[in-house]
Amino acid sequence: MDIDHLIPAPTRTHPTHPTPTHLTPTTTLHTTPETSPLAPLLRGTIGVATGLPLADGGVGAERVVLRVRAEIGGRHGPEAYRLSTDRSHEDATVLIEGGTPAGVFRGIQTLRQLLGPDAFRRAPVEPGRRRRRWALPQVTVEDHPRFAWRGLMLDVARHFMPKDGVLRYLDLIAAHKLNVFHFHLTDDQGWRIEIKRYPRLTEVGAWRGRTKWGHRASPLWDEKPHGGYYTQDDIREIVAYAAERHIRVVPEIDLPGHSQAAIAAYPELGNTDVIDTASLSVWDTWGVNPNVLAPTDTTLRFYEGVLEEVLDLFPEDVSPFIHIGGDECPKEQWQKSDVAQERIRELGLAGENELQSWVIRHFDTWLSARGRRLIGWDEILEGGLAPGAAVSSWRGYGAGIAAAEAGHDVVMCPEQYVYLDHRQAAGADEPVPIGFVRTLEDVYRFEPVPPQLDPEAAAHILGTQANVWTEVMENQSRVDYQVFPRLAAFAEVAWSALPAPADRDFADFERRMTVHYKRLDALGVDYRPPTGPLPWQQRPSVLGRPIEGAPPNR
Repeated sequence: MDIDHLIPAPTRTHPTHPTPTHLTPTTTLHTTPETSPLAPLLRGTIGVATGLPLADGGVGAERVVLRVRAEIGGRHGPEAYRLSTDRSHEDATVLIEGGTPAGVFRGIQTLRQLLGPDAFRRAPVEPGRRRRRWALPQVTVEDHPRFAWRGLMLDVARHFMPKDGVLRYLDLIAAHKLNVFHFHLTDDQGWRIEIKRYPRLTEVGAWRGRTKWGHRASPLWDEKPHGGYYTQDDIREIVAYAAERHIRVVPEIDLPGHSQAAIAAYPELGNTDVIDTASLSVWDTWGVNPNVLAPTDTTLRFYEGVLEEVLDLFPEDVSPFIHIGGDECPKEQWQKSDVAQERIRELGLAGENELQSWVIRHFDTWLSARGRRLIGWDEILEGGLAPGAAVSSWRGYGAGIAAAEAGHDVVMCPEQYVYLDHRQAAGADEPVPIGFVRTLEDVYRFEPVPPQLDPEAAAHILGTQANVWTEVMENQSRVDYQVFPRLAAFAEVAWSALPAPADRDFADFERRMTVHYKRLDALGVDYRPPTGPLPWQQRPSVLGRPIEGAPPNR
């Protein structure tokens, strides 16, 4: 029984009796109208793993009860929950109460961990028969998250992940009590979302002829065409699947940089007075691309049309934020473009940075009028930040500090600490080593709130997210390797009330990970073992981009 191996660590646990209680084939499930949508989720995870039917039931000693209790949320927020397995409440074997259904759902994840690693499988493992009794420690868990935004960004533009893989990742982040899925859908190397009024975005923009193998300095190529996209019904399915698991989805449509796939599909979007945009194809290598959107009315109307369909696919209750990128937009083409320079003069702008800010402000106003909030990478600070915009602070803490002190909401995701494409050790056997060395312990000691912020500014830190850029992650197994086990450490940073980084008990976290690795095994996750990559996880002689050293944490 895993009361001492919970990840992320709960706020409080109170063992109530040394003798375990049990779930059995006669244990029933009782829900209220508010929690009834959670019944199929519980049966579809714990039920299928244990083989227990968990049939609908009313009164009786053997019950799992799921219900909302407003005072729990009133004290600790909507995702707070209380889980009791000590039979002291309403003759229930298990009672899970949450401030909202989201809180009850987080409590179900804890119940799953308490049942042991086999509760994470897709069918019972005992051959020939189903286990009759599943032991549970008698305990009360009271728990709530530190941050309201606990996210994972998944880049499906560089390497496409089929829909089933995306749904699997939603299950994985739900199991770690994360609640935001940042869906990076467009970039220079591919456009991954069907837009019906602009069919060439997927007919042309979703496919590239070949792919750089390794970092852009590598001489190697994968000569197979690569691509794929999600139909609008695929997107609706993904959004609904996330909503059932109380996960918000933040779609990202990148502009005005990282847009060569869109320009390849519709050349009029590019700076046609500077380059022959009709000759461009979807980019097949990595890095910062000089081919950016032209700051024209044609471009604005085009992306308004894109976003109209995006807002329809991502409803406000699941996706209050829309990410528009705004990062890594080189200005050389605008400097050379008569059209761009005329726009700068017409608007009375100081230069190209303010021109980019004008584009961002346009879409901030456009989204605000439709009840949504714009969020972008921290380059949107350059040239002046749109009034209602929030910032994803990726280039370190500095931009996030500046934004928070100016009264803007911030999601902390500095590349030096929570870019999970960065290598996990300094060894030569790390596959395609990228960026800073960031070990499991480094991630565990990451602190999202800079200590120099005063309380008013610190209140603007919405939370944190880990980012997964997939340039050198060609399939699901490679994504798993980079993400896990570090996502478990990140999840604890985002959820649990941890002490200052230097005072965190990493040895205890490692101890708890000994059981969590077994959960990941049951889930079929191809994580990096603590002893280093297995032979088939290595990529000998494929060049990466190692960076020695990193700025100090904070």
